[in-house]
Amino acid sequence: MFKLPPMKKIIIFASGSGSNAERIATYFHQKGTAQVSLILCNNPQAGVLTRAKRLAIPSLVFNRQAFYESDIVLNVLKSQHPDLIVLAGFLWKVPAYLTEAYPHKIINIHPSLLPKYGGKGMYGSHVHEAIIANAEKESGITIHYVNEHYDEGNIIFQAKTTVLPTDTPDTLAEKIHLLEYEYFPKVIEEILV
Repeated sequence: MFKLPPMKKIIIFASGSGSNAERIATYFHQKGTAQVSLILCNNPQAGVLTRAKRLAIPSLVFNRQAFYESDIVLNVLKSQHPDLIVLAGFLWKVPAYLTEAYPHKIINIHPSLLPKYGGKGMYGSHVHEAIIANAEKESGITIHYVNEHYDEGNIIFQAKTTVLPTDTPDTLAEKIHLLEYEYFPKVIEEILV
């Protein structure tokens, strides 16, 4: 008898509204090839927790001490046996114990064409403001593996958009979100194959 392959498991780390987390969860729910089995969050007020509840995805909130000074998060991950760990708007630096436990199993999305505009403090509107201030002609997204340094892991995929002279940080953010929503789930799917 033909047996379907087991469903791949994705765990998402998020700190904010969770629009990318929801897009990923919805994409794989429709495809039926993987599922977001858990959302981990470091911000008890984050919108991603409301989205997780609405989507019936279990979530867990942790604090800085649990993440950096204990095995709590690692033990949760081990119990879930994830095929891939996805950072979707997660703002804390991933500690070495996690990158060592899951080599080439943790990916992140960044709202610029790395190596430009990466590093500590470069996220969200900070990135878009810097790109506008420097009159860059293009921006985009970078999906990369996570290592022990901010935004320095091997690049998996990039997509570009034009930055117009009339763009503001808000209009640029909208363009970047469209790229994220279009490409992030597809790249995750390719990695999981």
